Amino acid sequence: MLAPKRVKFRKRQKGRLRGKAQRGNSVSFGDIGLKALEHGKITSQQIESARVAIMRHIKRGGKVWIRIFPDYPTTSKPAEVRQGKGKGAPDGWVAPVKPGRIMYEVKGVDIELAKEALKRASYKLPIKTTIVVKEGM
Repeated sequence: MLAPKRVKFRKRQKGRLRGKAQRGNSVSFGDIGLKALEHGKITSQQIESARVAIMRHIKRGGKVWIRIFPDYPTTSKPAEVRQGKGKGAPDGWVAPVKPGRIMYEVKGVDIELAKEALKRASYKLPIKTTIVVKEGM
């Protein structure tokens, strides 16, 4: 699973996801990409399961780029613990995603095969997505 090697602070405030993606909003590396249509926080497990779905469908052919990285810590309190007594312990890592963000890109395989692979990956993600093809393809 993806996680940062080290961070400056163990815990972070939640913050809000507002607006559209200003960067990472165009297909740069591959020929076809999976684009987010709504705000959300994608966990490292979800990123990995979508990547596995893509790789299994394209049968190790071509190249896949993951354009998001989970560098945001999430916390949770144990089950059956009363409220209060401070913030919970770090639990996992998420990648905050805004609408328009390209999350995955594929190159080196047939466009129809890549579309089906990205469609399967979208089932693994908790937000609405669409498949976009690079201009000039």
